[in-house]
Amino acid sequence: MAKESAGANSRDIQHSAKPRTIAIDGPSGVGKSTIGRLLADRYGYLFFDTGVLYRALALKAIEKNVDPTDEEALANIASSMRVDVLPSPATSHSMYKVIVDGSDVTDRLRSSEVENIVSIVSAHPKVRQSLLEHQRRIAKSGPSVVVGRDIGTVVLPDAQLKIYLDAAPEERANRRYRELLSRGVNTTYEQVLMDIHRRDKLDSSRAASPLRVPKDAVVIDTTGKNIQEVLAEVEHWM
Repeated sequence: MAKESAGANSRDIQHSAKPRTIAIDGPSGVGKSTIGRLLADRYGYLFFDTGVLYRALALKAIEKNVDPTDEEALANIASSMRVDVLPSPATSHSMYKVIVDGSDVTDRLRSSEVENIVSIVSAHPKVRQSLLEHQRRIAKSGPSVVVGRDIGTVVLPDAQLKIYLDAAPEERANRRYRELLSRGVNTTYEQVLMDIHRRDKLDSSRAASPLRVPKDAVVIDTTGKNIQEVLAEVEHWM
């Protein structure tokens, strides 16, 4: 990677030999956030999971009883709500703390109600456009690891390193099922697998920014691999 200019600040200089922006894309349940957070912690980067913005919007839609197919209403909410993503306390099981209009909603963003509509909410072009510049501003505030489903293709097409993580649907469902059980959520593996297939179809077929592999991305299949093995593969490209 090219080194930063002489006017770079100390944080830039620290990362001059590393990609300034790392984009991590992939389908639901593949481990994007886990790997992204580990990378960010290890190298002192900003960690930003763009999916929390769509989850926050889905939650607001539920609270306001707005139909998840009502694009105009959702876009209006997206443009008016205030979302802050903060580092989580060391004792928290969450990777971040999400404040929406002054309230901590972190634990509610992974509820089954939000899970059921977030792909519908995020598929609307006007919603994605309303949140796009906010995503870019956060991502470009410093060296960052940004995860989502359209980071390398739409949000940050100029990212210095693009990673696409993938895994078999059955393995992704098993990971998600174990996560939900650990949080006390009452569900079944079969239901989680059905949700994975449903979200994959929605994410890959939506008209606006569909999930796809960026043409210059490093593709890593995580099936059968543990977190440290995947992390090592990603670091190989840094």
